[in-house]
Amino acid sequence: MIILFVYPIAILKVSAQTVALDYYFNHETHREKNGTVARFHYMWEDTANSGFSIWGDIFRSQGATLTHIDSAPTSQNLKGVAIYIIVDPDSKKENPNPNYITKCDADNIAQWVKNGGVLVMMANDSANVELTHFNILAGRFGMHFNNDLQNHVTDDAHFNDGEVVLNNNPIFKTAKMAFMKDVCSISISKKAKTVLRSTSGATIAAVTAYGKGTVLAVADPWLYNEYVNGRLPAVYENNKAAADLAKYLILKSN
Repeated sequence: MIILFVYPIAILKVSAQTVALDYYFNHETHREKNGTVARFHYMWEDTANSGFSIWGDIFRSQGATLTHIDSAPTSQNLKGVAIYIIVDPDSKKENPNPNYITKCDADNIAQWVKNGGVLVMMANDSANVELTHFNILAGRFGMHFNNDLQNHVTDDAHFNDGEVVLNNNPIFKTAKMAFMKDVCSISISKKAKTVLRSTSGATIAAVTAYGKGTVLAVADPWLYNEYVNGRLPAVYENNKAAADLAKYLILKSN
């Protein structure tokens, strides 16, 4: 059965905010049928299951402008960016020459957040993301992605193993239940606070203030097209969660 969702169309009464998706630390490629090598995975313009085109459309519907950053973050290329999203940094399994996050990168991003930027870090289960260098950045904000597996879902007959309760959540105000499978946990310290928990009670999303800015860490890229396009049972409202999160990030960036 195919379930169709209607996304909220209300425009926030705010100035347009630029949302930049990282294309540097995540830079996966594949060979297409015609033999050419092309980028894919977690891109605004990727309309396949692997892309973020649906979440991008949600940001646009709320008044934001989309862009991407395909080089190492600097004060120059982060200038004018309100929200910076880094998703699933490459390991050598995904890219033979990955661009690892360095101390310099972390310094530049932390300063941008301190000046008022909103940073989103989306990891994955430890078998599918490079966590060692990602944690150089996460550690600046009292967060650490752990080398473990939470919410493991074996097949579509066990969706409930990936349930995430959102009821009465201060960020996800319209979604009640979401789906997030095969994720890592997040250890938190300093001022970081838990936002979402796994089925076992582990932190899988956290938020913190840093200077004038905000940092949100999530243990999975859970809002890519495959999980917001109606594939899930109706009880899992990832589409509403995507709209809730976009609204929260835009408000935090003002």
